[in-house]
Amino acid sequence: MAVGTEVRDLTCKEYEHVRDLVYAKSGISLGDQKMQLVRARLGKRVRKGGFSSYGEYLRHVEQDATGEELCTLLDAISTNTTHMFREIQHFNLLRSIIAEWAQSKSWRSEHSTLRIWSAASSSGEEPHSIAMVAYDTLTRFPGIELKILATDISVQMLNKANLGIYETHRVGTVPPQYRTRYLRKIAKDGKTFLQIVPELRSAITFVRFNLMSPTFPFRHGFDVVFCRNVMIYFDRQTQQTLVNKIAAHLHPGGYLMIGHSESLNSIEHPLEYAKPTVYRK
Repeated sequence: MAVGTEVRDLTCKEYEHVRDLVYAKSGISLGDQKMQLVRARLGKRVRKGGFSSYGEYLRHVEQDATGEELCTLLDAISTNTTHMFREIQHFNLLRSIIAEWAQSKSWRSEHSTLRIWSAASSSGEEPHSIAMVAYDTLTRFPGIELKILATDISVQMLNKANLGIYETHRVGTVPPQYRTRYLRKIAKDGKTFLQIVPELRSAITFVRFNLMSPTFPFRHGFDVVFCRNVMIYFDRQTQQTLVNKIAAHLHPGGYLMIGHSESLNSIEHPLEYAKPTVYRK
């Protein structure tokens, strides 16, 4: 089929195929009302690839042994809406927690490194916000290394996040003291952008990771995990499985922070409620 040839419309059967595939591979549960979203987000890829129908494209995805086309499909379906210091109460709490730990002799006797995981990092706004708060707080407490793991299912988003470059209007939510210290103007394609300074970017490791992986192959536990605004796409059983896996990788006394529209009330887990959207091991 030649590129540009008309594509047959998405059928209900093909939509169910997409739903099953996306759920199996990412845990994202597409509701009955998402057919138009799937049609819009996959249509461009179907046409570009020269496929005659969505069904033909889906067969191609499943036959691609490299898994690259599956990543492309999940990139297209995943919603990536975020901004710097989103739900700022978490960052205010993070600053207080880090300062408390850094002043604790018992905590420092067991920790030379502060480890934080941004589990759905999208285009990098969350891990870069975390880095600003954590790095800035730790400057008052020498001797503690900062390591942030930032993961996402989308390769496209991770590539963007790794650059740490943002349009000026996207950093308006950064508190002024952090904006002055940790963002630098750069010129790109004749336009002015802001880039996260190297010392913060060097503290973050960006890695593609699927939260539906059977095991979490992390060598070290985490002191804080941000897993925000991703579980709203999962059903209850998937949420429960994920939270328990995260809890297993939290250090005792560590914190899990979830999105403002999320709750763990309906699932079984070993964490203690600390405050709205914040849980402690």
